[in-house]
Amino acid sequence: MSFIMLHFLPAPLLGVIASALMLLNILLWVPLLLAVSVIKLLLPFKAVRLVVDPLLLRIAEAWIAGNSGWMRLTQKLDWEVSGIKDLSPRQWYLVLCNHQSWVDILVLQHVLNRRIPLLKFFLKKELIWVPIMGLAWWALEFPFMRRHSEAYLKQHPEERGKDATTTRKACEKYALVPTSVMNFLEGTRCTSAKQQRQQSPYQHLLKPKAGGITLALDAMGEKFGAVLDITIVYPDGRPTFTEFLMGRVKNVVVRVRTLAVPHAQPAPGQNAEQALRETCQLWVNRLWAEKDTLISQILADKNRL
Repeated sequence: MSFIMLHFLPAPLLGVIASALMLLNILLWVPLLLAVSVIKLLLPFKAVRLVVDPLLLRIAEAWIAGNSGWMRLTQKLDWEVSGIKDLSPRQWYLVLCNHQSWVDILVLQHVLNRRIPLLKFFLKKELIWVPIMGLAWWALEFPFMRRHSEAYLKQHPEERGKDATTTRKACEKYALVPTSVMNFLEGTRCTSAKQQRQQSPYQHLLKPKAGGITLALDAMGEKFGAVLDITIVYPDGRPTFTEFLMGRVKNVVVRVRTLAVPHAQPAPGQNAEQALRETCQLWVNRLWAEKDTLISQILADKNRL
């Protein structure tokens, strides 16, 4: 199919074409997604979910495959991917990844589509108002989180714990059909300015937050067969979504590690939830230190080429 590749076009024109194809793909699949989700809304029974949920997942996978199609058509990307050979679409996964750009989502979906169950992202509550996409994320039952600051919670203590309730309700639904629960542990896209404000101890990362995975493990830890630790590196620098659409991203490195699910053993006098929270925080701190070293190694190897 190389004769129809469009990556030779000027970047602005390529960006327009890629944007148009992405929008057409959304308009093709999202109405179907919403139509099927209405059935589940009107008939909220387990027997119905067991039939409708797999159908919704197939529609979402077709949507993602369409994204991969326009990406192949418009982008000349050098993919360097490892660690995805033995994954299974019939197993529950907890998926963790560093976060630099909205491009990360397209990268993750392209690499993992139909290799593991559909990724379910934790999203900010405000994203439900994004035109078309907000409805699609709602139909796919992505959990929408408020993510209030500690200062806000001190002034509005009634809001504390609502994200935990949202996560537990979502995870209860995910337990019916194999699902990949996706969490960007940094909570936001990494930038140099954010690293400085946080006084991050990492060269390439923000500090990881264990709250999301603690709630997921507490709600459905026995379902997860493994943790997928994913590292995304853009050797030419962190891209914006616009730069990606215009074909200015040339290299993407994706490293996937399959890890055992962390388990907590409460100390005397310690409750299970507190033990799990502390275990998860220590675990992600070690994971992030290893990830930071890996990113440095990948960048050093690329610079030597």
